[in-house]
Amino acid sequence: MALFDTISKDIQAAMLAKDKIRLEALRGAKKEFLEAKTAKGADGELSDETAVKILQKMVKQRKDSAAIYKEQNRPELAEKELAEVAVLEEYLPKSLSPEELEAALREIIDRLGATSMKDMGKVMAAATQALAGKAEGRLISEKVKQLLG
Repeated sequence: MALFDTISKDIQAAMLAKDKIRLEALRGAKKEFLEAKTAKGADGELSDETAVKILQKMVKQRKDSAAIYKEQNRPELAEKELAEVAVLEEYLPKSLSPEELEAALREIIDRLGATSMKDMGKVMAAATQALAGKAEGRLISEKVKQLLG
C-alpha cells in the first residue's frame, strides 16, 4: 500500500480512537502530500520516495520548532511538537545507527579516494545521494568532517 493511502487509512483510525496528536500530525502530512500531488508540474501522482522526503522535512521542521520552544521556556509546546515527530517517524524508513552511518561513509570515502577536507564537497554529494532517507544531512556532514579532519 502506498504511503499516502496508509496515512489516509490511519487518519480514520486516529479519529475513531480520538487520538488528537496523531490525528493532527497525520492530517498535516496528508495536506503536504496533497499539495505535492497538485503542485504545478506534478503529474497527480505521489511516489513513496517523494512522500518520505516530505515526511523527513516535516520531522526536521518540528524538531527545530521544539528546540525553539525549549529555548523560550515553553515546554508544553515543545512536547506537542516532539509527540508529532514520534508519529511521523513511524512512517519513515529506519535510520542508520551511528556505527552503520560511519561504516557507509568510510566506504564512500575509500571509493572516492578522499583524503582531506578539500574533498568534502565530493564526499557529501555522494553520501547525501547514497544515504537519502537513511540519515539526516546534518549528521552526515558532522561525520564526514570528523572522518576527513
